[in-house]
Amino acid sequence: MSESDSSKLHIAMFPWVAYCHDLPKIHQVKPSTLGRFSEKQAPRKDKRQPKKDCHHHKACHPDLEGSTRAGSHRSRVLTPHGSFKRSKSVTLWSLHPFLHLSNKLAQNGHKVSFLLPKGVQPRLENMNLCPNSIQFFPLLPPHVNGLPPGAETASVVPMFQQKYLAFAVDQTRDQVEDILKALKPDIVFYDFWFWIPHLARQLGICPVLYGVVCSMSFALIPKEVIEELTVEDVLELPPGYPSFTVRFKAEEAPSLTCRETEGPFLDYVGKAFGKPVLLSGPCLPETKTEQLDDKWANWLSQFEPGSVVFCAFGTQSELQKDEFQELILGFESCGLSFFIALKPPQECLTIEEALPEGFQERVKERGLVYGGWVPQELLLHHPYIGCFVNHCGYGTMWEFLLTDCQIILVPELPDQILNTRLMVNELRIGVGVERGKNGQVSKESLSEAIKLVMDKENETANMLRANHAKLKQTLSDRDLQEEYFNNFIQALQYLVQTQS
Repeated sequence: MSESDSSKLHIAMFPWVAYCHDLPKIHQVKPSTLGRFSEKQAPRKDKRQPKKDCHHHKACHPDLEGSTRAGSHRSRVLTPHGSFKRSKSVTLWSLHPFLHLSNKLAQNGHKVSFLLPKGVQPRLENMNLCPNSIQFFPLLPPHVNGLPPGAETASVVPMFQQKYLAFAVDQTRDQVEDILKALKPDIVFYDFWFWIPHLARQLGICPVLYGVVCSMSFALIPKEVIEELTVEDVLELPPGYPSFTVRFKAEEAPSLTCRETEGPFLDYVGKAFGKPVLLSGPCLPETKTEQLDDKWANWLSQFEPGSVVFCAFGTQSELQKDEFQELILGFESCGLSFFIALKPPQECLTIEEALPEGFQERVKERGLVYGGWVPQELLLHHPYIGCFVNHCGYGTMWEFLLTDCQIILVPELPDQILNTRLMVNELRIGVGVERGKNGQVSKESLSEAIKLVMDKENETANMLRANHAKLKQTLSDRDLQEEYFNNFIQALQYLVQTQS
């Protein structure tokens, strides 16, 4: 141990993310071939056996290795290093879970060294609840031709330029090595970079992959990752996979970590990869003490409690103008009051120019469409919000699980699709809106979903509300959270002891 008290750990965090590492191509197959994969078909038991050296999830030991291929592929496909996303993000979605865990570790007496891009540090300072125990170590990525000036994270880099960010992060390896040599932590948690495990083992540090997506994303990855994958490879359920419904559909192929939500999938991941899966517990957001800004509270107060439909798709979502307008028209036609927080779509600089013609005159004060940042968590807990239409991203999922809102899910990215199938098909706490053959959500399907869940006399709506309330009560149990975290710490201590 690096601490004088052997029960306390020193943990380094390296949560930097860029896409386009190890992204295999996915080749289309004939429609007749796709027809063989039905909801009830049993998986084949041949080529997709797990590689014994690979493992995943939040968190698992000891590491994940791979190689860097920063090519740009248009198709979206899950890989062992995350999910390929066509849109850029403007939040630090991958850093927040790491800092959340860091706060919990520090509050329990452990030391955390947090490695991050220098430009990001100011945005995380106010989220560091234990500055005496959590120390930031800024890294300086070099400029790479093709990368926007000053760009350090995926939040400001379009997907087609992500490969250049990957090149830049790779070139911080010497900085990371110098810091880890000087700090000598017991463990390094990482999210993405294939060279961290090898570097950590050279320095006598235990590497742990800390996955911040659902276990199903890992479970459905082809274990033998090759340069070229077919749609069949992505659709095929691996042997022993515990669900026929939490999976991808043919048209989607190219495109919370605790047992109470993901139990069978966690068991499968551990067995398939032959590695221990350590559960840090529910990734619940920190308790907010601030109040909702008056401009939002005043607007909401004109309606009845629980009557407003709130919509936010996260900052990774980047809609086309026609997609955006179809969604807006769906809210208009539902007949309820609504608050939509979406970025301006592609080809538009402002929300106003993207709105359907005559929209504002028709809805008047009944609806509000806003293109900037809003305090999502505070809004979800406001008594006047009764329904939440969202993308089912991993962080957002944990936020809505602790609310009383009815849930409507409109996923876009692969991990969001699997999260949605879990919420809708297994836990039965929400309604998923399916996309049409054109890949878009129709205004009719969205409107019908909203009216269904907001109908207090509807049997299905009441069943969803009851299931959600029961799960919320379970996840809110402080004793349960403490049990998970204490077991998590004990497992980490055992890993360090067995490797020392």
